[in-house]
Amino acid sequence: MPIETVAVVAPGDMGHAIAEVLRRNGLRVVTTLAGRGPDSVARANRAGMAALVNLQAVVHEADIFLSILPPARAIDLAGEVAGCLKVARKSLLYADCNAVSPETVKAIGAVIAAAGGRFVDAGIIGLPPKPGGSGPRFYASGPDAPALAELGTYGLDIRVIGEEIGQASALKMCFAAMSKGVTALATEALTAAQLLGVAAPLRGEMAATVPGLLDYANRAVPAMPPKAYRWVGEMEEIAQTFAAVGLPPGMLQGAADVYRFVGESPLGRERTEDRVQGKTLEDAVAGLAKTLGKR
Repeated sequence: MPIETVAVVAPGDMGHAIAEVLRRNGLRVVTTLAGRGPDSVARANRAGMAALVNLQAVVHEADIFLSILPPARAIDLAGEVAGCLKVARKSLLYADCNAVSPETVKAIGAVIAAAGGRFVDAGIIGLPPKPGGSGPRFYASGPDAPALAELGTYGLDIRVIGEEIGQASALKMCFAAMSKGVTALATEALTAAQLLGVAAPLRGEMAATVPGLLDYANRAVPAMPPKAYRWVGEMEEIAQTFAAVGLPPGMLQGAADVYRFVGESPLGRERTEDRVQGKTLEDAVAGLAKTLGKR
């Protein structure tokens, strides 16, 4: 059966950008804005998404459902979709594209399968796509992953890496542990240096001995605060992933605490679209140190 309609829930920074790629390449993209705020409405409109009245309508019309939202919401959304599938009595290819552990994604897959749906484990690595630029990679696993890979015809970079549910999420967890884990450590170390009065010498030493790490911090730390609240759950999922294979989870639990602190700070409460604070590494670190000073 040809793909005609793809559901994307929700139209956040990543979701609406993915939706725009699919729409530009000829697919109809649907979502629901029930309970969503004005920012979500604006993003859905920019992407050209069709906003349906509720989730039941979305499930009824979609051929493929992409779940793209903060990890803490992933299981709840799967349960809601499963309820809709039982009412609709149709088959649906459901791809969980969230930053969750292999154990969590297997539980989500079981919920969808019990309702008669087909399930794909998908992990997104990379930034939201922009017009004229390359998009993120979708790593997919599970028996139905080749069906999701058909979206490669419509502008997405989808790479099937195995037939087992959990493999794609495992890859996402391990990669995010290094990328966002390093960002958390750099944020904490540089903020501590600011409070201790050694920020400039620290950056100088980094430039001399680990220039690549300083370059990364210059890019990653200022870009992170508006996203920090979403990364708390992701770090907790990584900690669960590591604990399941016998590794100490404490490092990633600590990263979750760093992102929780940043998300609750004035920098973290800004929106990506109209932020005014912390646009450089020095400003971001100074802002976080100021928040701690006020405490």
